[in-house]
Amino acid sequence: MRKLAIAAILALSCLSIASAKSYEIALSAPTKAGSVQLNRGTYRVKINGSNAIFTDLQSSESFTVPVKVEATDKKFEETRVDATKDNGTDVIKDIELGGSKTKIEFTY
Repeated sequence: MRKLAIAAILALSCLSIASAKSYEIALSAPTKAGSVQLNRGTYRVKINGSNAIFTDLQSSESFTVPVKVEATDKKFEETRVDATKDNGTDVIKDIELGGSKTKIEFTY
């Protein structure tokens, strides 16, 4: 009985890891995300609670940024980064996560 319980726990933990969704974004210039400066390049973004984890696909370096996770009424068709310029630097305001109803917002 104990082996069955352990196997069930392992199966559930593997399922939760496999279901962790990630999204790719491409930055054409150095960009500020919260308090972090991201270089130009392609990043994988994962949400972990109230944090966004950006992983540079070229260097595998990761950056964790606190975010506000917002559930919306509509499902986003594609991942979209909403950014503005501040003193010549791109600054991410929010990211709509494609295939979901989730939007993450950055505070400055």
